[in-house]
Amino acid sequence: MGTDEERDTARRRFDVADAAPLLLDSAGVVTSWSAQAQRLLDHPAAEAVGTSLADLVSAEDAGRVPGLIERWHRDGGWAGLLTVRRGDGGPVRVMARVASTEEARGPSRWLMLLSELTGASGWDMHRTVLEQMVARSPIGIAIVDTDLRFVWSNAAMARFGGGPPEQRLGLRLRDVQPGLDTDEAEAHMRHVLATGESVIGYEQIGNLRSSPHRETAQMLSFTRLDDEQGHPMGVYYTVVDITAHHRTRQRLALLDRAGERIGRGLDIVRTAQELADVAVPAFADHVVVDLLESVLRGAEPAPGPLDGVAPVRLRRAGRRSADAVVAWTVGIGEDVVHPPGSPPVHCLTTGRSWLRERLDPFTPEWDTDSLEGPDASEPGPQSVMVVPVRARGVTLGVSTFVRRGHQEPFDEDDLHLAEDLVSRAAVCVDNARRYTRERDAALVLQRNLLPHRLPDQFAVEVAVRYRPADELTGLGGDWYDLIPLSGARVALVVGEVPGHGIGAAAAMGRLRTAVRTLAALELPPEEVLAHLDDLVARTAREEGVEADPVGADSTQAVGSGCVYVVYDPADGGCSMAAAGHPAPAVVLPDGTITFVDLPQGAPLGVGGPPYEAVELALAEGSTLALHTDGLLAHGPKRSVDSDRDRLRRALEREATSLDVRCQSVVDALAPEHPDDDVALLMARTRLLGADQVADWDLPGDPAVVAEARKAATRQLTEWSLEELAFTTELVVSELVTNAIRYASGPIRLRLIKERALICEVLDGGATAPHLRHPRTTDEGGRGLLLVSQFTQRWGTRFAPEGKIIWAEQPLTEPSA
Repeated sequence: MGTDEERDTARRRFDVADAAPLLLDSAGVVTSWSAQAQRLLDHPAAEAVGTSLADLVSAEDAGRVPGLIERWHRDGGWAGLLTVRRGDGGPVRVMARVASTEEARGPSRWLMLLSELTGASGWDMHRTVLEQMVARSPIGIAIVDTDLRFVWSNAAMARFGGGPPEQRLGLRLRDVQPGLDTDEAEAHMRHVLATGESVIGYEQIGNLRSSPHRETAQMLSFTRLDDEQGHPMGVYYTVVDITAHHRTRQRLALLDRAGERIGRGLDIVRTAQELADVAVPAFADHVVVDLLESVLRGAEPAPGPLDGVAPVRLRRAGRRSADAVVAWTVGIGEDVVHPPGSPPVHCLTTGRSWLRERLDPFTPEWDTDSLEGPDASEPGPQSVMVVPVRARGVTLGVSTFVRRGHQEPFDEDDLHLAEDLVSRAAVCVDNARRYTRERDAALVLQRNLLPHRLPDQFAVEVAVRYRPADELTGLGGDWYDLIPLSGARVALVVGEVPGHGIGAAAAMGRLRTAVRTLAALELPPEEVLAHLDDLVARTAREEGVEADPVGADSTQAVGSGCVYVVYDPADGGCSMAAAGHPAPAVVLPDGTITFVDLPQGAPLGVGGPPYEAVELALAEGSTLALHTDGLLAHGPKRSVDSDRDRLRRALEREATSLDVRCQSVVDALAPEHPDDDVALLMARTRLLGADQVADWDLPGDPAVVAEARKAATRQLTEWSLEELAFTTELVVSELVTNAIRYASGPIRLRLIKERALICEVLDGGATAPHLRHPRTTDEGGRGLLLVSQFTQRWGTRFAPEGKIIWAEQPLTEPSA
């Protein structure tokens, strides 16, 4: 069918009888019936008017009618084949064309033209009438034979490739539409020829030869044409240009992806990179995002003077290219300088976007720093958009989109889409900036409130690890502390405040200060927690905060947890109590790991039964592991037993030092960016040696005071501390005398040489002495005043046998 004669023969095989018009309303009901329709279908007007089109066609086509009506409304018309029932019930195959009668104001009625397919072969139709029916249709209509070669098409098909109808005759679809997936379309045609099943709404996407840079989308429908005996003669198909709908869907899909992928975290650089990742390659070949340096720090945007004369310095925050290998000249986090008059400076100054559909990279308008790409020096037109990153009326930076010459240039619709993308990202960037500012402030506050370094002491060797929560969760209120106590003892504290952010950090600071204040009173652990619980509850009541540990206000520390441990290196004694906090683990010198059976009191400020303490003796070299709940909050199955098993396995790992072991435990149990703060304090116990402690039991006789002074002096000589003899004799004399005078029962004197010289006197009294400031005429009351003046510090603590008055003086030099 390649010659002109053969093509003419093929065209003459089609013919159309006189067209019979009828009118339908928007629901497909007949409103007007013509004489031609009555002659064609043998239905009088009285019977036809008011009848639904579905009642006039065959049962096979009746199910298609709702879909056809929907297409009329969507496409403004339709043309195709129908089988209509005559008045006597017999079928007649017709060519039908539907068009709106009021297209300008929106369709309210539809004109349908029916033409019977006649002729011995079934292909003979009056070509002129058919062409008149579909000449003004925007829908491309064509018929191919069983070899899939064009035998007829209307003028609208020229818009879909192949030229006018006479040039398409005898050609295949692949000949007239190169660039599209015609193999799949022809496969659908063969399926229709073989089965008789119509294919409706098949979409074909590609680039036509006439528009190589513009992606085209078409919707095709295929229906088989049969002769009177039911034998297939070819395929009737329609083509509708849905490029606009396709591009709309692409834009909506891109915006959907942007909503899903941009702003998943609260990191500014990550958010900027997500914008670039979403836009490439679906929207642009190359994208860079530059932000103000102050924005990356979390501060308010401060671009500096934009006078159009001085260059503007921004920071590269995101970049992406469709090219596999890119030689970037500006890295993430590096400065990029935009010269005066460049597109980014224009956007920063005006707050408006900048678009050039075709831009030669060698024109002065091209700025290789701001529009950097893998082929920035490549000659040829580029399509460029620069969009300001604006949120809440403030410009945070600029984003640049580039398309190379192989793509369709950007247009105004693309600019609107880019502005939508950037505006979504800008809000996320600003949220991240605000969060960064708050997080940095909370980190500074927390670092200032946590110990900068733990104090020197002898009782324990200490290692600490603190890991703040991930950016999405926010900084928490976990804390740790080591507090030196009298008698070479230490207090170990770990706690956590509910909530996150600056409020939690502030509440943690207040709580830590309160713990240190209570520790200075030399109270046992259960009393420290009791006073702390009362303080938190009272403060919450004064501030009007309900004592609810679940929804507590983190600024008031209600619902906080705390474990308080006191260790005495003189005898290895350890006492501890907990308020809503995990019990410590103990690693014995032989490697055995146990968990203290510690009664759990209620969280602080919530109220409940009195706190209970437990006492145990620890061998030298035992390690206490105190941790917050965040350390074990990342396991797959959370329970007390499973958490302890995980911690036990982490503690069993070999380590060269306590510091290395502490780090390995945190690395094994907590991610790099945990959901909750993680604090771990590990303390390895020491014991005072026999040569560091000396004690004497004394009777309650005033004559023993002189003997106590002599015994203390002899011990100082053994310790080579003769320079401290004078002050030590004074302290011993005053403290022993005070015990003999005001207390009853046996008296014990103890000297401890550690980092300081400690003098302790134990008596059976239950009242603590008070420092007095006597007048010059008073004969007594100067003992404790002298002790306070000649020692570094002094105090009283209570023991089961009574009370202990102690005084401490440094070893390096005598007191003045």
